[in-house]
Amino acid sequence: MFGSKSGRGSQTVVDTLIGQQVVIRGDLEFSGGLYVEGRILGKVTAESGSAATLTVSENGCIEGEVHAPVVIINGQLNGDVHAAERVELAANARVQGNVHYQVVQMSAGAQLTGRLIHAAAIAALPSPGLQAAVNEAEPAALGA
Repeated sequence: MFGSKSGRGSQTVVDTLIGQQVVIRGDLEFSGGLYVEGRILGKVTAESGSAATLTVSENGCIEGEVHAPVVIINGQLNGDVHAAERVELAANARVQGNVHYQVVQMSAGAQLTGRLIHAAAIAALPSPGLQAAVNEAEPAALGA
């Protein structure tokens, strides 16, 4: 649990542990390593600019949106995941929501009810305002 190694060989540091008997109702902002064995009912967000890792253990549960550079899930998460660097879905992961990622690792047995959305795919899409301006300009360019 504490100081366990991930598949990449890098050390996982746990600064904050939410125990199995703990239920948090409300939004949570963190930095460093957050290890969840209990339950969070609210949005979980890493402090802006911090090198943060969120780990949801096999018994852990989050009901809300998640924003963190690194997200490791082996429990239940109901909400969208936004990982700036990478997402790991371990064998017991149960995710209901969309997963926005740069790099994803998904183990056999992990369940995802939602979409995997690569960050580059979103960056490639034109903004709705830009698309409306292009649509308005096209008839004028055609002489209509």
